[in-house]
Amino acid sequence: MPLLSLLVWLPIIGGFATLAFGNGRANAARWFATAVAALTLLLTLPLFTGFDMATPAMQFVEDHAWIPAFDIRYNLGADGISVALVGLTTLTSLLVLIGAWNVDKRVSQYYAAFLILEGLMVGVFAALDAMLFYVFFECMLIPMFIIIGVWGGPRRVYASIKFFLYTFLGSLFMLVALIYLFMKGGSWQLADMYALPLTATEQMWIFFGFLIAFAVKVPMFPVHTWLPDAHVEAPTAGSVILAAIMLKIGGYGFLRFVLPIVPDAGAEWAWLVVAASLVAIVYVGLVALAQDDMKKLVAYSSVSHMGFVTLGVFIAFALVRDYGNLDGARLGLQGAMVQMISHGFISGAMFTCIGVLYDRMHTRRISDYGGVANSMRWFALFYVLFAMANSGLPGTSGFVGEFMVIMASFQKHPLIAFFAALTLIIGAGYTLWLVKRVLWGPVANDNVASLKDIDGREWTVLGVFAIGTLLVGVWPKPLTDLMEPSIANLAMQIAASKL
Repeated sequence: MPLLSLLVWLPIIGGFATLAFGNGRANAARWFATAVAALTLLLTLPLFTGFDMATPAMQFVEDHAWIPAFDIRYNLGADGISVALVGLTTLTSLLVLIGAWNVDKRVSQYYAAFLILEGLMVGVFAALDAMLFYVFFECMLIPMFIIIGVWGGPRRVYASIKFFLYTFLGSLFMLVALIYLFMKGGSWQLADMYALPLTATEQMWIFFGFLIAFAVKVPMFPVHTWLPDAHVEAPTAGSVILAAIMLKIGGYGFLRFVLPIVPDAGAEWAWLVVAASLVAIVYVGLVALAQDDMKKLVAYSSVSHMGFVTLGVFIAFALVRDYGNLDGARLGLQGAMVQMISHGFISGAMFTCIGVLYDRMHTRRISDYGGVANSMRWFALFYVLFAMANSGLPGTSGFVGEFMVIMASFQKHPLIAFFAALTLIIGAGYTLWLVKRVLWGPVANDNVASLKDIDGREWTVLGVFAIGTLLVGVWPKPLTDLMEPSIANLAMQIAASKL
């Protein structure tokens, strides 16, 4: 069975089929699109049950000629890293469609955009041909551009254009790097690019081409300014997908392209990325403290937490090349991957909670709230859980990945670990202050007093996010075991110089 192709094309075809319902059969469009997303999630299960965790080799491989004149192939495959991210994508996509049930503007188009986006994101995580990866990487910008621009807030056009320009222009540098690799090696296949010998100068230029593209996507400091605008103006479901899945594509790009293709340049310039990651963790976390818009606060929080992903990836370079510490490098890489999955659950849940409040009050300003826990007790329970996870409370997924990256950083230099660990203080500061102002205290006004607690649909979405957050926090072993062979292989590729 072409399992990966099904996971890519079922939601894309389902999305175009959803458009056929038009504006007159909104409820039918909702049910149909949700059924397609549910079926896609069910088809993800064989990826996990049929995956051989004893090997780092790509599995479920599909390889067909696509554009023979340029040796571009339709080549898909998955290792432990890909399987984890594909699972996160299909699960989150289903949850956002369930959570978006109350959208009443161009419903069929709305659901179709998310289904098409889901298929393209799966394609990014499964592509083994560099040009195929680039096509999926660029095409997924289109549905998100439409989602923000059509269903977003008052400044949606500005935010959607800024989002598109930043990410599109950044990826052009990656395209130049990929074309150069093809011209030198004669192949678009990632496996061939991994084996391609490159000089130090070639690696440096290719490294910066990849760095610009993936740094914008993560996003890293200082190219992160598009993200708060995109989050604030995007509809709730758009913010969830953007934070939970699309940001992870930047981290995935570093793992899939930078580490194996330009290991020497990665080691040479690791200090630059580590420094930028620490700035994101500390400075952008402090910026979050000053926000009065809940969405903007969580958006800056995402930049800070994603700094742990890039820190974990590039601290691995330093540990291998400076000390020959493969175990420390594996710990950093594992921490980066666990942090990506964890951030998917936590950020998705935080934006969902903000959407629940916005649907009732039509405001995201923290000052308009206060005492919400008096009216929405079950909601308050979930909100506090996700806030604690966002603060890195032990027992939640937010602690596991960050702790692993801090431990790996300590093996390089205690000062790096110290600055990374500041997020546990800063994150607790802005997150718990948010909870205090929104949930606790006396009821702020009549609008808060009349709030209704979450319904069954919202219970389902928040409940699944809560299960994921607690499961990874209490028992991360199945996730780390799934990715360990691939992570160990990456650490070995870092150690193998091409010079």
